[in-house]
Order: sequence, then C-alpha cells, then structure tokens
Amino acid sequence: MIVIMQPNATDSSIHAVISYIEEKGLTTHLSKGEEVTIIGIVGNKTKISEDNLASFHEVDRVVPVSESYKLVNRKFHPDSSIIKVGNTFIGPDNLTIMAGPCAVETEEQLMSIAYAVKKSGATILRGGAYKPRTSPYSFQGLEEEGLQYMLNAKKETGLSTICEVVSLDAINAAVKYVDMLQIGARNMQNFYLLKEAGRSGLPVLLKRGLCATIEEWLNAAEYIIAEGNPNVVLCERGIRTYETATRNTLDLSAVPVLKEKTHLPIIVDPSHSTGVSRYVAPMAKASVACDADGLMIEVHNDPAHALSDGPQSLTFDQFDKLTGELRPFCALVNRTF
Repeated sequence: MIVIMQPNATDSSIHAVISYIEEKGLTTHLSKGEEVTIIGIVGNKTKISEDNLASFHEVDRVVPVSESYKLVNRKFHPDSSIIKVGNTFIGPDNLTIMAGPCAVETEEQLMSIAYAVKKSGATILRGGAYKPRTSPYSFQGLEEEGLQYMLNAKKETGLSTICEVVSLDAINAAVKYVDMLQIGARNMQNFYLLKEAGRSGLPVLLKRGLCATIEEWLNAAEYIIAEGNPNVVLCERGIRTYETATRNTLDLSAVPVLKEKTHLPIIVDPSHSTGVSRYVAPMAKASVACDADGLMIEVHNDPAHALSDGPQSLTFDQFDKLTGELRPFCALVNRTF
C-alpha cells in the first residue's frame, strides 16, 4: 500500500501520516519528489484502515500494491535510484562500464588489465577472488590474496572495484578491500547470503538467476534492501533456455520491463550471457540501445590462457574498439560516457 500526498504537502501533514502508520506497528518508506511525496507501507496492513489514511489532511489517495516486493517497487520510489560505488555512480544519466577478468590470477595480470580498461573508459574494475565453478576441479580463485590485489589496483588507478562473494566469510573479507559486492547467478536465491550482503554496508550487484523470473529476481533484491541497504544494482546475465548456440539466452526485454517495475539501476553482462567474445560487442550495443544503465564486460590480457572464461573475454584492443563504438549509442539514449 502507498499513500500519495497532495502536491506540496507540508512536513507536518506527512509526519502525521507516518506517525499513524508506525503507531500501528508498520514500517514506512518515504519518497519525496519535487512536488509529490509518496509514503510506502510495509507490514501487516490489516492493522490500518485505508479510509482513516485517506482522511488525513493533504492525503491525495491511498493505492494498494499487489506485488510482493515493496521497497524495490517503482510505486514506492518513482524516481530512478542513483547508486554510489566508490568514486563513481550508477544511474539514469551515464553509462557505467565494469570491466576486468573473470578471475584474478596474479597482481601483475590484474594491474595491467586495470590500466587498460581505465584507458578505454571503464570506471569500475571487476575481478573474481571467489569463483563458484561448475566443476570442483576448476580454478576457485585466490580469495583474500586476490582481494588485496584488487585494493592495490584501486590505489594505483583510481578505479572503483567489485568482487563476487559466496559466503559470510567472503563478505567479511571483501568489505575490507572492495567498493561493491556481487551476488552471482547461482546465489540469487541464497536468502541467507542476501541478508548478510544487505547488512554489509556496501552496495550490491545482484545477478539474475539462471532460471529466475523477473518477479523472483526483484524479490531477491527486496531481501537485501529489507536489511537497510538501499544500494542495489540489478544485472541481467542471460537465462537458461533450450538454445545452445550461446552460453545463455540474453533477455534484453528484461531491461524495459525492469525500468517499469523498479527504481533500481539495471546493467547487462554480455560476456556471461553469450559465452563467445565475438558476440559481446553487438549485445553490448543492443544493451545500451534498450537503455541499460551499464555493462559488465570481461577483459583479459591473454584470453587464450585465462584460468576462467577465456572464450568470452575481450582483448585490450577489442575492448577499446568496443567502447569507442558505444559512444553514438549513448548519445541516442541521452547518456554520458
């Protein structure tokens, strides 16, 4: 349920409504626009009367919200959120590019990639220190050693940093080194991990699960925000279908759907979705054209010998060429890059 106040409602009227709701044991979520203020209500709404709410001074109307997700709902928060990550922002006016290796292998490797992706326009360095792999015998990551390399790269280049976490121990380590946590597709519905990420104090990138619906994905984001952390970014990374020509099927229709349903930023990962480096550029351009807020792209100094996901990684030259080609697409959707 949401309470929509009249244009230019006074603070005293808004406070009176909030006090009534909270006295009934429910939680409020306040969203103040330039003219209209919306009060979202979370909790057992049988404890309050819609008629009583509607009778408060300067209340315009009371609107039921049928969706199970509330805090991520655009009805609760009509304006698109802007999420601060280190020294950069993810939001509706710019195109944010996260780039780097799937897995951190050595400090020298990471540093060379960091300088290259920054030169080509990336503002966030991605690098995996914890790698949940399909095979237990595949490279699993350098863990805290890799996180230290991420911190060193940030100090050297000024790039903000993001790393995937797979456990509470990983979260406790990562918060000391990086600017943003990533919850991978395999953990999208690991509700315990989502809660802990919400309590971490860092912004969180939440990837869509391999077979998750958009509603399930938004409810997963709700778990994070319900812990008091509003700084969540969604990442479309392809879903599993019957098609085998690509690693996954990139659902670009999710971008406009999410823009309608939620205020959270949405970025696209054309690397994991396609699994093939030559498909990354066209899917990246299509992502920008459908108004994604950013891209996550895998870049490696030597993809042929990468310890993880080499076939989908771009070389430095390929990444630089792609970022140059993205600029006209950004202009078409009024984004800076």
